[in-house]
Amino acid sequence: MTTNKIYVNNHHVPQLLSNIVYWASDRNIIEGGSAKDQCLKLVQEVGELSDSLCKGKSPIDDIGDCMVVLAIIAEQHNLTISNCLEHAYNDIKDRKGRMIDGVFVKEADL
Repeated sequence: MTTNKIYVNNHHVPQLLSNIVYWASDRNIIEGGSAKDQCLKLVQEVGELSDSLCKGKSPIDDIGDCMVVLAIIAEQHNLTISNCLEHAYNDIKDRKGRMIDGVFVKEADL
């Protein structure tokens, strides 16, 4: 059995997210753009993430860029990343299953 490292040191994330929202607001990205525009930007950033992963490069910049765009989309909908993560976690927290050949299979389907 392999032991995976789990990194949970996210104590400064709320401040970073606030900084991102202020940065985007100062540049009129939140009010001056649309969530559709940001969604297209997110697809672009996810493509860059995929490219980095396929090439064995560090995904640090690409993950960060995706998070920036997601924070902007959340703000455009009067949400926060925390709201969205809490909602998603509440959906998945009781799910049971496991990864098989790179696909999560729910316990009921095993």
